[in-house]
This record gives sequence, C-alpha cells and structure tokens, in this order.
Amino acid sequence: MSDHACSACYETPFGGVLIASEGDFITRIAFVAQPVRTQADAPSELTDEAAKQMREYFSGERKGFDLPLNPQGTAFQRRVWDCLIKIPYGQTRSYKEVAADAGNPNACRAVGMANNRNPLPIVIPCHRVVGADGALTGYAFGLQMKRRLLELEQSGTESRSGDS
Repeated sequence: MSDHACSACYETPFGGVLIASEGDFITRIAFVAQPVRTQADAPSELTDEAAKQMREYFSGERKGFDLPLNPQGTAFQRRVWDCLIKIPYGQTRSYKEVAADAGNPNACRAVGMANNRNPLPIVIPCHRVVGADGALTGYAFGLQMKRRLLELEQSGTESRSGDS
C-alpha cells in the first residue's frame, strides 16, 4: 500500500466533483462549482474508478459502490457513516432511526452533525436521512441537490421494479 495522496476534479451529470485518495483508499468527495483540471490535479486509477462509479450512479446504472473507503472522523461519526451505508438504495431513514442504529437513540443532533461532516457524500449516502415526518432537512450541498438525489433513486427503483 502506498501513502501517495491523489486528487482530481471530474465532471458528472450532477456537476463537478473533487475526488481524493490517500494510499489505497478514497478519503474525500466534494461537489465543486467548476471542475477545472489544473496542474495540481493528480488523478489515479482509484480516483478515476470512483469517478466512473459516480457517473454510473448518477445515470441510474449503479445502486451501490465498490470502493475502498477511509473516511476520517470520530468513533461516533464512523458508526453513523457505517449505518448510512446500510440504508438501501431508494429508501430513507430518519435521524432518530440512524441514531438508534448507531447505538444512541437520543443522538439525533449528533447524527445530523455526523452527516454534515461526511467526507464521502453519495458513496456514504447521507442524503437518505430525512426528518421524522419524511421532510427533507439539511444537506451540505443544499436541499435541491438532496431532492435530486432522492428523486434519482426513486425513479431507479420504480423503473427497475416495473421491468420484470
């Protein structure tokens, strides 16, 4: 395993994303206003693969990701992120449900903060967490993006279930 850090900007159907890796793990994904390639870009096979899988997800061809991840956070944040990865494509969970799954049913606010600090959005699907009444609540990249992601997944589950 190498300790080499790489990052590059990629264009996707949902806008530009910056994907960073360290060694053999994806460590950060962020939406960016302008995905401009610069001399500082250092893409790798791993960041290219992550970008490919994200484009497949955004086009409705992929429901899950097969990438080595190493998000940095507290023990509680990592437990929350582990719970988020288990939320099935096209489904949502409330902050309270995620808090209970993470071992502390009273930690709804802490779940919200863990979502806000999620360094791997989309791949760790914090967009699938909603208010207790199903209402869309905070998302680091805005509620419009959260709505688009949930609509993408809903249309993906409907078309797939209607195909058989």
